[in-house]
Amino acid sequence: METTLAETPRKRQVVFLVILLFLWEAGSEAVRYSMPEETESGSFVGNLAKDLGLRVGELATRGARIHYRGNKQPLQLDIKTGDLLLYEKLDREVLCGATDPCILQFQLLLEKPVQFFQADLQLTDINDHSPEFLDREMLLKIPENVQPGTVFPLKTAQDLDIGSNTVQNYSISPNPHFHVVTHNFGDGRKYPELVLDKALDREEQPELSLTLTALDGGAPPRSGTTALRIEVLDINDNAPEFLQSLYEAQVLENSPLNSLVVTVSARDSDAGTYGNVTYTLFQGNEVTQPFEIDEITGDIRLKRALDFEATQYYNMQIAATDGGGLSGKCSVAIRVLDVNDNAPELTLSKVASSTPENSPETVVAVFSVSDPDSGDNGRMVCSIQDDIPFLLKPTFKNFYTLVTERPLDRESRAEYNVTITVTDMGTPRLKTQHNITLLVSDVNDNAPAFTQTAYTLFLRENNSPALHIGSVSATDRDAGANAQLTYSLLPPRDPRLPLASLVSINADNGHLFALRALDFEALQAFEFRVGATDRGSPALSSQALVRVQVLDANDNAPFVLYPLQNGSAPCTELVPRAAEPGYLVSKVVAVDADSGQNAWLSFQLLKATEPGLFGVWAHNGEVRTARLLSERDAAKHRLLVLVKDNGEPALSASVTLHVLLVDGFSQPYLPLPEAAADPAQADPLTVYLVIALASVSSLFLFSVLAFIAVRLCRRSRAAWVGGCSVPEGHLPGHLVDVTGTGTLSQSYQYEVCLTGGSGNEFKFLKPIIPNLPPQGAIKETEGNTTFQSNFGFN
Repeated sequence: METTLAETPRKRQVVFLVILLFLWEAGSEAVRYSMPEETESGSFVGNLAKDLGLRVGELATRGARIHYRGNKQPLQLDIKTGDLLLYEKLDREVLCGATDPCILQFQLLLEKPVQFFQADLQLTDINDHSPEFLDREMLLKIPENVQPGTVFPLKTAQDLDIGSNTVQNYSISPNPHFHVVTHNFGDGRKYPELVLDKALDREEQPELSLTLTALDGGAPPRSGTTALRIEVLDINDNAPEFLQSLYEAQVLENSPLNSLVVTVSARDSDAGTYGNVTYTLFQGNEVTQPFEIDEITGDIRLKRALDFEATQYYNMQIAATDGGGLSGKCSVAIRVLDVNDNAPELTLSKVASSTPENSPETVVAVFSVSDPDSGDNGRMVCSIQDDIPFLLKPTFKNFYTLVTERPLDRESRAEYNVTITVTDMGTPRLKTQHNITLLVSDVNDNAPAFTQTAYTLFLRENNSPALHIGSVSATDRDAGANAQLTYSLLPPRDPRLPLASLVSINADNGHLFALRALDFEALQAFEFRVGATDRGSPALSSQALVRVQVLDANDNAPFVLYPLQNGSAPCTELVPRAAEPGYLVSKVVAVDADSGQNAWLSFQLLKATEPGLFGVWAHNGEVRTARLLSERDAAKHRLLVLVKDNGEPALSASVTLHVLLVDGFSQPYLPLPEAAADPAQADPLTVYLVIALASVSSLFLFSVLAFIAVRLCRRSRAAWVGGCSVPEGHLPGHLVDVTGTGTLSQSYQYEVCLTGGSGNEFKFLKPIIPNLPPQGAIKETEGNTTFQSNFGFN
């Protein structure tokens, strides 16, 4: 991107004339002050605020400052009072040289908002320099036959002052032969000429010594003197004559020393020494003359470097003198041509070290450019790189502002190196570059972002409190406090979830902790939300979902549902002796509160009264007969079944089954002693049943009493189960399990136990409803004699 002061239309070029459009910001005209040179520092110049129509307090609030081209600051501004004061003594001759008037231009810069005011300070000259002659003595050779009224040119005195304070008059010490006449150059300077009043006589006085005095017009006036020695020569009647009365020449300011500028030439018609001409350079416009002349050839050469920006023109007088003392004169005008030997200068008035992001049209820097060259050599173009979001805008004369072109994004780029290039239009082109490093300050424009939208954490139950279960993490693209995050638990969507007592989060790093031991059986999983909030203003936040999955541990032993083991009278399973192998005696039903393989149950027969008679299926807990029953098998059996889960380590429970072998389900049996321990707690229904059976069957019982007694004696060697003796007898045929597998609906019709104690007790479990199979099923069962070999038992 580029802004130019040239007239050629280019992108981002600004013609100098366009800058005049901004002068309305600085007021309608410049404020001018005047002050004598060499005034003491701190002297009052004027009240700038009052002269510009500004309030005194406005200077301080708007960041007023004085801008002056160059490194020195000749003035200072008291922003509290608006007074403009001298910063140091000012020497008009140093600052302006021979230029008149001597005007120092400066600008008042207001930063908030940016506004410029033009002001000038004119330094008036005081008479602080005396006239000085370059030579301490001037020698004139005058023939004795020169007629009165003849004029002889004299060298001028130099006075650095200007106006009336420079040389105004020349005088010579009193003598009878000469007087001095003071003349004016076209530019107002004075030069002296010696006029002969009375003819000279070499024989009477061959030499005169006079004093030439230069007097300026100051108050009081200052003067300077030089000695004037006049030699009276013999007669020479032809004076030298120049071919031209005015010689004009041009010289480049970068011409090398001793280079030829111009050659003057004069002729003398006399012969001998009176015809030999010597050239003398009489006067110039500077104390130190940059030119010299060859007194023989008349070549004018450069003896000191020229500077177009300091002096553009030189005027001098050349005198040609012959050997007889006669002389002629001519003028030489030399014009210094400008070359592009000065690079543009850039002066920063304001520069910001940082600028906030997301702020368009922000002023970053204010600067001015200048080039002391002239013409195209002094026209300048300002530009910056094309790949940065900044613009150069002209504001006032040669002032520019560097502003942001669009909102900046610190997260994309946090630092910019802006190179301001000022190039002139001369040949060759010279340029000046200035680098500005600009930092983009952060604005909280990015919300925190979690690394995952949802987190799943696994926690085994029975954990220790304050256990670290996982972490959540979020990042923020901002910087500083805007990127410092605070983690928190958000209120659960389910108000019944006691989240505050379950987990906690570390606000600094997002670590999650379980506050108490969890129970898989009570809570298998729960969800909650976590938030991440930065510390910007305003603060920004985001959320993530966390799901905690509680893993099961084998912390629950199997629980037996059937048969119940609650300390009451044990339940005895009735098995007919005619049961086939694989007959279902009972089924152990157990559950495990755990899940998965921790709840996989297996069954095992640990202990039996008669091993090999019964078996337990490992997977379903069914207790079945392993072989055919015989008369020699004991009537009562006690089975200890182990129920074990598949956890690690495995947990187990045991249950005891009581099995009673009967010939028929109608035959009463003696209950176990522990079942009859408390007759007072017997079921009233049992009492009623005993009474009813006793009244109905009394005759039958007495008739078979003897037969039962014999049978009991013969089976005295049989095993006792629970301390009960089991009477032997055949059950009615219609109650025999003819299916070969046995069912609970037939074998649990009723239980009859005869005790040796207080009497008989009958316990009805279910209504006595026979469940007889069809006749075909009976025949089919009789043929199944190999049932036992078809099952596997434990």
